[in-house]
Amino acid sequence: MPEKLVVGNWKMNPPSVADAVALGRDVAAHGQTGVAVGVAPPAIALAAVADALRGTAVAVYAQDLHWAERGAFTAQIAAAMLVDLAAGSIVGHSEVRRDQCDDDARVAKKLARAVEAGLRPILCVGESAAQHAAGEATAVVARQIAADLAEARHASLDRLVIAYEPVWAIGTGTPATGEHASAAARAIRAALKRAGLDGERVPILYGGSVSARSVGEFANADGIDGALVGGASLDADEFGAIVRAFA
Repeated sequence: MPEKLVVGNWKMNPPSVADAVALGRDVAAHGQTGVAVGVAPPAIALAAVADALRGTAVAVYAQDLHWAERGAFTAQIAAAMLVDLAAGSIVGHSEVRRDQCDDDARVAKKLARAVEAGLRPILCVGESAAQHAAGEATAVVARQIAADLAEARHASLDRLVIAYEPVWAIGTGTPATGEHASAAARAIRAALKRAGLDGERVPILYGGSVSARSVGEFANADGIDGALVGGASLDADEFGAIVRAFA
């Protein structure tokens, strides 16, 4: 059975490093639930949050990383800079794909670098509004899986996590249905199998405007093992409720 996992992606929040540390401590204070928990602070707060959460059950993830080991890449973060701070990194989030023009070739290089460094990758895949309207969701995620895993050695992907994030649902307040998420999960597992991996062992998270109010739809959805939570993760109580839904 895949591991149950809920990760809060804080994006460009909260407003200060001190606030990020306080939020991390509030998340850790919710205690054990039988579900693995992680938070992904902004880069400027990563070290402070990692220090505050050391010794707790809450893992720290980066929001992104660069594929190069080092070099002239202004404002970027190398995997080697993260290994002492983070358990893993989100890779290929739709907002990074959109804002930094990350195509599947770039995402594949980032994912390969993450696993080479020993970081756990949370690979994000999902369809746009136009692709959703055209009924192409399952084909899109299958194509992304094949392309995004192309650079990584499969032997190093034993801790891979996939986050299904329907792009049309992020920040819109209109999450997908559990049925839709389950269909995507089936397509993802089939694509993982075609790539030579054991898709039944890879955790699949739902990410797309998930909240304490909507989480039951996904916690009970076949094939969904947790959540990648955006805005709702900035409230420790609401985030805790989401975590408990998967326990």
